[in-house]
Order: sequence, then C-alpha cells, then structure tokens
Amino acid sequence: MTRQGSRRDGSDGRLRRRIWGWFFFDWASQPYNTLLITFIFAPYVKELVGDGSAAQAAWGFGIGAAGVVIALLAPVLGALADSGGHRLRWIWLFSALYVIGAAMLWFAAPGSFSLAATLVFFALGLIGMEFATIFTNAMLPDLGPRDQIGRISGNGWAFGYVGGLISLALTLALFAESAATGKTLLGLDPVFGLDAAQREGTRAVGPLTALWYAVFMIPFFLWVKEPRPASPARGAIRRGLAQLKDTLRHLPRRPSLFAYLSASMFYRDALNGMYAFGGIYAAGVLGWSVVDTGVFGILAIISGALFAWLGGKADTRLGPKPVIAAMVVLLALVALAIVLVDRQSVFGVPVSEGSKLPDLAFYLFGVVIGACGGVLQSASRSMMVRQADPARMTEAFGLYALSGKATSFLAPLLIGAVTAISGSQRIGVTPLIFLFVLGLCLLRWVKSDGDRAE
Repeated sequence: MTRQGSRRDGSDGRLRRRIWGWFFFDWASQPYNTLLITFIFAPYVKELVGDGSAAQAAWGFGIGAAGVVIALLAPVLGALADSGGHRLRWIWLFSALYVIGAAMLWFAAPGSFSLAATLVFFALGLIGMEFATIFTNAMLPDLGPRDQIGRISGNGWAFGYVGGLISLALTLALFAESAATGKTLLGLDPVFGLDAAQREGTRAVGPLTALWYAVFMIPFFLWVKEPRPASPARGAIRRGLAQLKDTLRHLPRRPSLFAYLSASMFYRDALNGMYAFGGIYAAGVLGWSVVDTGVFGILAIISGALFAWLGGKADTRLGPKPVIAAMVVLLALVALAIVLVDRQSVFGVPVSEGSKLPDLAFYLFGVVIGACGGVLQSASRSMMVRQADPARMTEAFGLYALSGKATSFLAPLLIGAVTAISGSQRIGVTPLIFLFVLGLCLLRWVKSDGDRAE
C-alpha cells in the first residue's frame, strides 16, 4: 500500500469512529425520553398523584418551565460556541446536569413524594439533555458530504432508538414493578432486592438512566474530536452575542429559514406533546399500569428504530421536505384518531365492557407515532443543516432549539386548559391536531435547499 493510500485509510477510519462516536450520543441520551418522559416515570407520577388530569397538568407545567429556560439560553449558548469553539466542554457541563437530574428521581418515593422537588430534578436533567443535544447536532455537518447528511442523521436516530428499546426492555423485565402485583413484566421481583412496596424498582429508572448515559457517552468523548477554534476564546461572549443579534435582525431576510423555524416550532411542539403526555394519557383514559405503558413503548420504539433508518434513506433520495410533510400529515391523523378511542367506544362504535379493542387500537397508534416521530425528528435535523449558515451551525441549532421550545408552553397549556374545561383527558389532547396542521401549512414557504437556493 502506498503512503498516500495508508493516510487515506487512516483518515477514513478516524471519520468512521467519529461518526460512531456521534451516534453514541443518541444511544446514551435516548433513555431520558423513553424511560422518564414517556413510558415509565410519567405513568408512575400519575399513580402517585392519583388524579389523571392533575398529573397531566403538573407534568405539562414542569416540562414547560424547562422549556422556558431552554428557549432563553439555547441560541445564546449556540452563538458562544460558534464564536469561541469548545463544544465538547459545553457537552461535558450539560451531561453533568443530565446525570444529576436523572439520578435524583430515585427520591420520588410513595411515602415522602414531593411533586415540586421531583419536577425540579426532572427539569434539570431535561435541560442538560436538550443543551447537550444542541452542541452534538451542530457537529452533524462535519460527519460527511451534504448529500449523505440525511442518511447519517437517520442512522444515528435509529441507533438511539435501539438504545432506548434495550433500556426499556431491561427496565420492564428486571426493575419496574406493577403496583397491583409487585412483579415485573416477567413475573419477577425487582432485582438487587429492591423493595416493590416502596416502588424501588420503578424509582430505579432514574439512576439507571443516569448510569446508562455516563457509560455510553464514553465512546462519544473518546472518538469525537473537534478542530481547534479559529477565533480566540477572549472576547467570545461579546462576539457571540453580537453575532446572535445580527442573525435575529436579519432572520426575516431569510424567508425559507424563517418559515422552517416557524413550522418546526409548531409540529415539533405537537410531537413533543404526544411523547410527554402519552404515558399519563394512557394511564388515565385506559387505566394502563406502568408495565402496560412499557409494552406500548417497546412497540413504538421498534417501529421508530426501523423507520428512522428507512426515513434516512428516503431523506437521501427525496430530500427532507417531502418526508417531513408526509410524517406531519400522518401524525395529525393519529392525533385525531386518539380522541375517538376510549374504554367505551372505538371511532364512535360502542364496545363491550372488558373489550381489548381500545388497547389494540392504542398499540397501533403507538407503532405509527414511533415510526413517524423517528423519521420526523431525523429529517428535521437534516433539514436544519440545509437551512443554516455553515459558519454558524451551532448558533443555528440554538435557534432550532429555541423554535422548538419557544412555544413549548403552548401544547401543555392548551392541553391543560381544554382538559379543565371539558373535564376529559381525551378531549384535552385535541390541540395537538391543530398544532400539526399549522406546522404543515407553514412548510409551504420552506425551500428544500434553503435561502441559498435563490
């Protein structure tokens, strides 16, 4: 082999390790979404609070408060990173918040449960995850040529879903116990002598999520390197804030980027609403236990992993815009279908008491939500790369996070208000339909290759 060929092989090998290291962030961070936000911890909070509507409202306020912090700081931090570099330092910092916030959920014990303290630690971990995601997403354009970004993003999201699936399966099999029987999904006592009466198996999901992240971020920190920043660190804050101010001032002059940030603001808020309230909703409307919701989660995650991978291929072939539009339409239809199913009827047709048809319908909804959600988030990340200025990629993903969180209060607030007015959790989720439709309408003004296409 020639020396030039040897150098090329070495460079290709480093790039492959860097890509796989980047994939491991999705693998490491996914359990926060899977175990805590949706399928295990949220239904457990509903059990402790007792009333489904009250739990749904409290969960919304907790996530909304975290969203305000993220919305205010995300673009600023992104601008600072682009100006002064050192993305990995920021990822270390926010990883620490993730681990602390998740681990402290262990103390949400039945006898001494504090809803306020639980929501504070939950929000702390969520803030850490979201900010770390901003900086890792900003590394995506450096992982391959532009025509391969969609495939890389889809593969990473699929890999993350597999991590979420394995963590959920382990939790259901070995840790999370049913409140009625004290047994896990496999009919076992929680492992390590955990006390089922004190729900220690379910509470262990917090420390397990923290440990999972700490272990599986090791490949990321070993293999993902960033170039030395071109700008000196001194004055980075002033430069970063000046750049951010300039970007916001000129944003209306970039109509495609402006339209995309606006569209994604609404459809991602609706999707996050589905994830955030899915577990509490199923527990309240169908009376599902933590274990039942976990099985629902396994189906959703399997479909999410498969379709995120397929969606990455579709993104590469068709571009992200048609992929995003198709997923938003499907999710809007699922949101409508969810409203038409409860214990008494399925799509307006009465069912007998004890019928499993409502459960089967919800399992199907979970499969579709998992499939569409994975594709939508992967394609949205890919689309952001096409819309952004390559020289300000972290700032752009900070704005992307801002657009995702600027109205993060909207879905929880609307769901809470409609639930309170109607007295029905089922009717309470109808605002999600309108958020999806609004996001779809705004996509009309988004150009597939951004404003540079003009």
